[in-house]
Amino acid sequence: MHKITPGKNKRLRQAKEEATADIDQYKLKRESDFRRIQTTIMGSQGNLATKIDEQTSQNIQGYNANYHKSKENVLQQLLNLIYDVNPELHANYKYTI
Repeated sequence: MHKITPGKNKRLRQAKEEATADIDQYKLKRESDFRRIQTTIMGSQGNLATKIDEQTSQNIQGYNANYHKSKENVLQQLLNLIYDVNPELHANYKYTI
């Protein structure tokens, strides 16, 4: 059997601590890289969402302007059709005396 001497035990602990420190450092680097990439991607998506919102608002404003511009004209045409009454007999009506 192998005996672990105090020197070996100390060296094993030291190696474990160094490995843990290296792992932690690697994790931090990977997390920062991930955050940077995520910010780049999400930032562009955020800009895209903002542009879409702006375009939507502009379209709605345009539709509202057209609605208000055409509303009176359409109502007037509709009322003209309703009030234009021409009384006449139906073509299938048979008049008998």
